[in-house]
Amino acid sequence: MFAWGYNFKTAPVEIRELLACSKEELCDLLTAVKSYSGVRELVILNTCNRVEAYAVAEDYYQMHLLVSAFLELKKVSPRYKKYSFFLEGKEAVAHIFKVASGLDSMVVGESQIVHQFKEAFRLAKECGGLGKILNRVFEKALRTAKKVRTETGIGKNAVSVSYVAVELAKQIFGNLSKAQVLLIGAGEMAELASKYFKKLKASIFIANRTYQRALELARELEGNVLRYEELADHLHKFDIVLVSTGAKGYVLTKEMVENAMKKRDYRPMFIIDISVPRNADPDIESIDQAFLYNIDDLKGIAQENLKGRLREKEKGEIIVWDEVEKFFRWLELLPIEEKIVKIKSYWADVEKREPKFRRFLHLALEEIKRNPSDGEKLIKILLEEVKEDGNKARELSYVHNRVDGAGV
Repeated sequence: MFAWGYNFKTAPVEIRELLACSKEELCDLLTAVKSYSGVRELVILNTCNRVEAYAVAEDYYQMHLLVSAFLELKKVSPRYKKYSFFLEGKEAVAHIFKVASGLDSMVVGESQIVHQFKEAFRLAKECGGLGKILNRVFEKALRTAKKVRTETGIGKNAVSVSYVAVELAKQIFGNLSKAQVLLIGAGEMAELASKYFKKLKASIFIANRTYQRALELARELEGNVLRYEELADHLHKFDIVLVSTGAKGYVLTKEMVENAMKKRDYRPMFIIDISVPRNADPDIESIDQAFLYNIDDLKGIAQENLKGRLREKEKGEIIVWDEVEKFFRWLELLPIEEKIVKIKSYWADVEKREPKFRRFLHLALEEIKRNPSDGEKLIKILLEEVKEDGNKARELSYVHNRVDGAGV
C-alpha cells in the first residue's frame, strides 16, 4: 500500500497547478498510469490543495513507474519530484484516513474534503482503478472520518478555504458592507464564499461561463449577475474579486487588470485567486494598487484557526491510528480469506452428520481471526479433517486437540 503526491505542505501552488487534473482527464490519466506501471489498484485525489495517488503495488519499482508515467503524462519535469511525498504501509493508510477526516487539510476540520474524497473513489471505480484493498480503504476512511467528527470537536464551527478567503478580504478591506464584490465562478467553493460575503452584507456580483448557473446563485443570494463576456468591461467597478473556476488558463490577465485600474483611478483592488491551476495572472502583482493573493497566502489565517483545534486534532489522530491497526488486521487475513470460505462451504454438510464439529469449527475460525499468522496451519488441519469421515467422535476430538495445540 503506497501514497505519493503533492500537497500544500510539500509544494507551492506554482508546482501543484502543473499536476492539477480536470475531471474530464482524470479517468484517462488514471487508466494510462495504472496500465504503464502495473500497479494493481489506483485512486487519484485532485483538489485545490493536493494531487495524490493511492496505490496497491507489488514493489517499489512499480511505484517508480507510476511516478514517472504520471509526470510524463502531465508534461512535468522529473526535477519536481523533490516537492512530492512518498509513504508506504501503515503510514500511507494513516495519511489517507487523515485526509478523509480533514485532519490533513489546510483548514483543519473542513468537511468539503469528504465530498472530494468520495468523488475520487467513485471515479476510480468507474475507470477500473478499485480492487478489494482500496475499496476497503475507502470504506474504512469514511467510517474513520465520521468517527473523528463525532468523537472530537474537530468539526465544531468548522470553516473552509472559502471562509478563509473571505476572512482575508475582511482583514484587507475592513467593513465589507461598503465593498463591491465580484465572484468569478459559481462552483462549490465560490458558492460557499458568496454565502459568507452575504452575511457580511457585501454587494455581490457573479460571473460564470454558464449564465444560467450564475443566475440561480444570484437569486439565492439576492445578488447580481455579470455576463462572463462582459467581464473586462466592468472589472473596474469592483473592490474585491474572488476567482474560483476550473479554467486551465488565466481568466484575469494583466492587461485586463491594468485597464481596470486606469478606469478606477488606481483605487486599490484586491484579487483573491483560490483556483488551482491559478486563474489570475501572477504578473498582476506588478500593477500599482492591485493586490493579488493566491490559495497559499491563506495558510497564515488557516494556522490561526488551527490554534484552538490542536487538542481535537490530536484526539482525531489517535482514532486514525486505531483504525489503521484494525485495517491491517483485516489485511493480514486477506490471503486466507478464500480458504476460510472453503472451510465454511463444508459447514452445512458436516454439521448435519456431526453437530459437535460446529463448535470446533467456530473456535478454529475465531482463532484464525485473532492470530492470522497461524491461519495457514489451522486451515490445513481443518481441511484435512473435514475431508475425513466427520461422524466419528474420536476423529472430531482429534481435530479439536490439534487446533488447541497448534501454537495458539
